[in-house]
Amino acid sequence: MVPDEVSRGGISEQGRGSGQSPEVFTVLCLVSVAGRPGRCRPKVASRPGPGRRGPLAGRLMKTAIARGEWVDPALSRVTVGDWAARWLANQVQLKPSTRQRYGSLLRRQVLPVWERVPLSAVTHADVGEWVRRMTQAGLAPSTVRQAHRVFSLLLALAVRDGRLTRNVAAGVRLPRVGHADKVFLTHVQVDELAAAAEPHGLIIRVLAYTGRWWGELAALRVRRVDLMKRRLLVAESVTEVNGRAVFGTPKTHQRRSVPLPRFLVEPIAAQIAGRSGDELVFTSPAGDVLRNNNFRRRVFDRAAESIGLAGLTPHGLRHTAASLAVAEGANVKAVQRMLGHASAAMTLDVYADLFEDDLDQVADRLDRAAARAAADSVRIEGVGPDLNAVCPGHRQHG
Repeated sequence: MVPDEVSRGGISEQGRGSGQSPEVFTVLCLVSVAGRPGRCRPKVASRPGPGRRGPLAGRLMKTAIARGEWVDPALSRVTVGDWAARWLANQVQLKPSTRQRYGSLLRRQVLPVWERVPLSAVTHADVGEWVRRMTQAGLAPSTVRQAHRVFSLLLALAVRDGRLTRNVAAGVRLPRVGHADKVFLTHVQVDELAAAAEPHGLIIRVLAYTGRWWGELAALRVRRVDLMKRRLLVAESVTEVNGRAVFGTPKTHQRRSVPLPRFLVEPIAAQIAGRSGDELVFTSPAGDVLRNNNFRRRVFDRAAESIGLAGLTPHGLRHTAASLAVAEGANVKAVQRMLGHASAAMTLDVYADLFEDDLDQVADRLDRAAARAAADSVRIEGVGPDLNAVCPGHRQHG
């Protein structure tokens, strides 16, 4: 069945239609088709009377409980729409921008198909069909994957809450996301871009040489600039939610210290001169929070196009920061700390190509070490004590 044709009836309604007690029928469903109570075979060995449970039903219920496959039918009767609202309301750990994105995915992709469907009627096959139809409709693979993730997360909560025996969205095949080629600017190109963006060239240079996310740059305050140690403290980020600037923790929720190249110390000192510690380092011409979309439209896009880099984004300058650091010998752990990745493994996944030269260097070092070992072996070969050099002694007479 396609998602919008999923049966709207709950388990207990099917049970009544078959002439059995809802409770007995539900047990049979959960045991007969593990985890898929919406697709059942209404068969019993004996028909219990009012208020009684047949011997087969009792054994099946005990087995289901022992296996953890039994759920209260009243709990799984709640609709996806009602459950989604409860799930989203309880995601207190989400940043405002993430909550907004999840809410948008629910409204646009999930609820139009699943809102009135009971949790118990959602099947693995129907979720797969839903994913296929979104893909055929031309939605970007990343959007399809995000919509599936949101749906899977709310079903996973239903499992933990005892409303479902398993998450039927797990294991569904998803479209692959293509990765655009990264653009790595040279030092000369960074200078050209900064010059084309004047009087905002310092913003370009800070992004290209520190690897900060845009939200971290826009939220940088004067008190978090240490010119003596040449460090920028990343402790805050700002995102735009429904047209409003919202300050919060950085993307990884952790503070980090970013090194500042020496040639940027003097320009930043001039930028923050006369400002209080709580003031922002970079602002809009009106003194407000610097917004990504406005900066791109008014400054960045035109500057990038003028030097032949149309399509480059401020976020893309993070790639340049990584490449310039690696070119000067930075190891993967240092790049991870600078960029604020959660792990070195993530840095390697994103920038594996930048570290290919490291493999050549390792091979060269091994080659030199093997050559030294062979030379040492030649030098010491045949070297041993010269026993013939022992001088004869004089006998002592006693």
